[in-house]
Amino acid sequence: MGISMKKKKIAWGITGAGDKIVETMKAMEKINKEYEDIVDIEVFISKAGDQVIKYYEISHDIERNFDKVWVEINANAPFLAGNIQLGKYEFMLIAPASSNTVAKIAMRMGDTLISNAAIMGQKTDIPIYILPSDYEEGTTITQLPDGNDLKITIRKEDVEHVKKLAKMYETFIIKEPKDLLNVFKKHFN
Repeated sequence: MGISMKKKKIAWGITGAGDKIVETMKAMEKINKEYEDIVDIEVFISKAGDQVIKYYEISHDIERNFDKVWVEINANAPFLAGNIQLGKYEFMLIAPASSNTVAKIAMRMGDTLISNAAIMGQKTDIPIYILPSDYEEGTTITQLPDGNDLKITIRKEDVEHVKKLAKMYETFIIKEPKDLLNVFKKHFN
């Protein structure tokens, strides 16, 4: 007789970063299909993230491909931070993470759903994986929803927050959306 395995839960937080949002969603859709038998990916979207996914017109794709999708009401609703503390999630993924969210976690400001959950996760040794929109200093070109390019200069202050996070216990920085698959391989293969 086969033992039915309870699926492991992952919390995927989406913040207000437009850069890499479409590639991240496509990578996560692939991962969701590949791991659907063993993993439940629950999606938590910040208030700013909700605006961004509507702006990029991908909110329907997310709702179609993921069973559980919640949008932030406040720092404690939906009840993500508490459930992370209680160990209900194997790990938390924040992708893409805006420079605002990265700074809040680095500075221990848990006043949003995603930053609060990440800080609580760190306090209870839950692995936190973060794909920051601002990874290294310099100028980058990002694509707007209408196909036009937008030039962004990433400042050293934002990169310093990323470096600070990288030094934190059980906190891992992911550089590119294609690297998200490695996180799932590490935990489930």
